[in-house]
Amino acid sequence: MNTRRRFFGQSAAGLIGAALVSRVGAASLPEAPIRTTPDMAPPLQPSSGRPYSPVVTLNGWSLPWRMNSGWKEFHLVAEPVVRQIAAGMNAHLWGYNGQSPGPTIEVVEGDKVRLFVTNKLPEHTTIHWHGQRLPNGMDGVGGLTQPHIRPGKTFVYEFEAKRPGTFMYHPHADEMVQMAMGMMGFWVTHPKNPKFMPVDRDFVFLLGAFDIEPGSFTPRVNTMLDFNLFAFNTRVFPGIDPLVVRRNDRVRIRVGNLTMTNHPIHLHGHEFEVTGTDGGWTHPSSRWPEVTTDIGVGQMRAIEFIANEPGDWALHCHKSHHTMNAMGHDVPTMIGVDHRGVVEKINRLVPDYMVMGERGMADMGEMEMPLPDNTLPMMTGRGQYGAIEMGGMFTVLKVRDGLARNDYKDPGPYQHPAGTVAFEWTGQLPVAERPAPAAASKMSLKVRKPPAGHAGH
Repeated sequence: MNTRRRFFGQSAAGLIGAALVSRVGAASLPEAPIRTTPDMAPPLQPSSGRPYSPVVTLNGWSLPWRMNSGWKEFHLVAEPVVRQIAAGMNAHLWGYNGQSPGPTIEVVEGDKVRLFVTNKLPEHTTIHWHGQRLPNGMDGVGGLTQPHIRPGKTFVYEFEAKRPGTFMYHPHADEMVQMAMGMMGFWVTHPKNPKFMPVDRDFVFLLGAFDIEPGSFTPRVNTMLDFNLFAFNTRVFPGIDPLVVRRNDRVRIRVGNLTMTNHPIHLHGHEFEVTGTDGGWTHPSSRWPEVTTDIGVGQMRAIEFIANEPGDWALHCHKSHHTMNAMGHDVPTMIGVDHRGVVEKINRLVPDYMVMGERGMADMGEMEMPLPDNTLPMMTGRGQYGAIEMGGMFTVLKVRDGLARNDYKDPGPYQHPAGTVAFEWTGQLPVAERPAPAAASKMSLKVRKPPAGHAGH
């Protein structure tokens, strides 16, 4: 079992200790470690309290704690943070303990939990413990169940973790702004019986959406639906870590949705069952196989499957705009428009001007064109066969033989057995008979188009 000191040693590159928290406060408050790197930390093995099998936070970490007279104590610091969305782009966000989302909190059913929350934001805040059964005054709704936490102040929340399951935390004060700025975190309450529904690998991540103009750093907080970055744990592809598992592992993936729309999360190559919802674990007799589960706003889902098919399998939101980065919402469709003559004239004035979109947008996956500083390509990422042409809510489940139990390192591209990769047909093609084109209609049509934008997706 790892000790707390060993945890800090393993994660020394990303963790900064309590020195950044008030020394006076440190005399009575638990440490508030800070982590600033986007790499996935190893699972935090419990060093005290009840035993449990820890989760792995995709591109994140779990918050260390201390035991104090039977209480499991944590310290969260709400503060401005800089989060790398992917290599080449940083965002100026608000979060907890150095990152957005904040660290995952892991407790065990029946634990008495005490959480210190220090506010280093420029405005007041609170924390709502989403999905918990707790005393009303600990529910974290500013003005309704508690006074707001003013800048510079520290509040204490105390309650028992009554039921096992998958939960979240987020502000319930100036919620639209603070969540748009990235304030959110994951919470897992493990069952008291560690043999209840065991799995080999247990991943967690939150779905997030941001509207950050190309060339800028701070999200537009008044956006309702026209977001241009859709993220797993505030990272977009190709900046998201793969989910690395051993062949025949039983895998659990827990997902929470804190965006403004639903997300159908789709897994390739395997079918899974939804084993957990906001209300707790689903009874085995009520489950059915799926390859996509729709996660609504404010909802959480846990899915489980046996990873028995080796390979590199896509895991992504099935809304196609959500697997793109930094979309331009008002770009006209140019498919089928031959504008070579116009381009020739434009190139006399602007030599670097490039044609985009007349044959589809796939060229965007390989095209190298100037972008504003701190801006990601719309679709990017390369695999062993070329451009993947994805972004946003997309990552890869990597199933391999022979991995160690706690080995989460990226094993590289899958080596396909001979004869198992799709290949080009080089034989004769049949001639398809097509009906004669219909005569042109003399009727004139007036088309009314809806306003531009992504409202409703």
